[in-house]
Amino acid sequence: MKYLILVGDGMGDFPLDELGGRTPLEVAATPTIDELCRNGEFFLNHTVPDGYPPGSDVANLSLLGYAPERFYTGRAPLEAAAMNIRLADDETAFRCNFVTLDRPDDNHVTMVDFAAGHISTVEGHELIAALERECADDTFHFHPGVSYRNLVVVRGAYPDLATVPPHDWIDKDVTAHWQRYLGDQKWRNLLLRVSATLAAHPVNRQRIRDGKNPANAVWLWGEGKMPTAPTLQDRYHIRGSMISAVDLLKGLGVIAGLTVVNVPGATGYLDTNYEGKAQAAIAALASGQDFVFVHLEAPDEAGHQGSASAKIQAIQDFDHRIVGPIIDALRAAGTEFRVVVTMDHFTPISLRTHTSDPVPALLYDSRETQPKSGRRFTEKECLLHDQQHNNSLSGAEIFMDKLFCR
Repeated sequence: MKYLILVGDGMGDFPLDELGGRTPLEVAATPTIDELCRNGEFFLNHTVPDGYPPGSDVANLSLLGYAPERFYTGRAPLEAAAMNIRLADDETAFRCNFVTLDRPDDNHVTMVDFAAGHISTVEGHELIAALERECADDTFHFHPGVSYRNLVVVRGAYPDLATVPPHDWIDKDVTAHWQRYLGDQKWRNLLLRVSATLAAHPVNRQRIRDGKNPANAVWLWGEGKMPTAPTLQDRYHIRGSMISAVDLLKGLGVIAGLTVVNVPGATGYLDTNYEGKAQAAIAALASGQDFVFVHLEAPDEAGHQGSASAKIQAIQDFDHRIVGPIIDALRAAGTEFRVVVTMDHFTPISLRTHTSDPVPALLYDSRETQPKSGRRFTEKECLLHDQQHNNSLSGAEIFMDKLFCR
């Protein structure tokens, strides 16, 4: 028996006037996912416990069966795990976004772009190398990630900053948050040196000439210490792989004891290597592994951009280029499997950030021959189904127990 969790990050949404009162998931053509849903179980899953931020860190931790109440220590340390960064006891990891700020002065700061125009990984690595060379010291060190997603490791105590995710503040005034960093002299000096270095760098000068948003600042958030947790092999006696473009999910894979597959051309956006991800999942299962977790970031990024058309495209690509090929390959090989198709959280176009709404999830078992839910995979259909059957799940362990028939 093979087990799969296929995640379209941030696919959930609210009805939009521009789509005639429908969500992107309702508009998108998703024939494979809908077929699995009609012939499988359909339920709501509470991936974000009360009192926790509705981020991909908390929600995907839940999808892997780790209760955030027990295992969540912050987003950045998970990304550190993916980057093979070992945090000492006196070190804390911070997520370090390249961002575009409108900052005429430190008393007027607006978050223009939380991803600096989705700066390329090559450009990002050049900028991080410059920051490490010119701004690092005994307290701060910079580590390159993917695109705008990087890390800063801080040694020793740090001020109580009450950091916020930049994607929650798109086109909003972030002066108060910016000034929290500036309230500590050491952090103030760091950020002012960083801004000066970025302003002078050839990468940003070229981006401005090309009409692109420059990476004119860094935004530090998601701080935490390294978590410890039992592996999935210890808990469920399975071996598996994590397939994702983003370091957060790769870090979760490391914590869970999964093989982290680095797919060439996987970007975390619409231009990602869909076919490479699907083939990596097929190859992992064919090699004797029991489990794969495949994550697609693109719907979430489209939600943050506020683009309904991009989100619809991302959802359709998820169905046509990831879910469809994987399911077709398993069926062609005569492989028995149980698959969950779901999302980690909602990223509504109207809000351009995450919400903690319970998420639709389907569970399909290839051995079942009788249709079950009979419904399309949409938010509205799942809510109606749940109202009729009252089968929503609350609890990370319960979700994984359901997948593994425990």
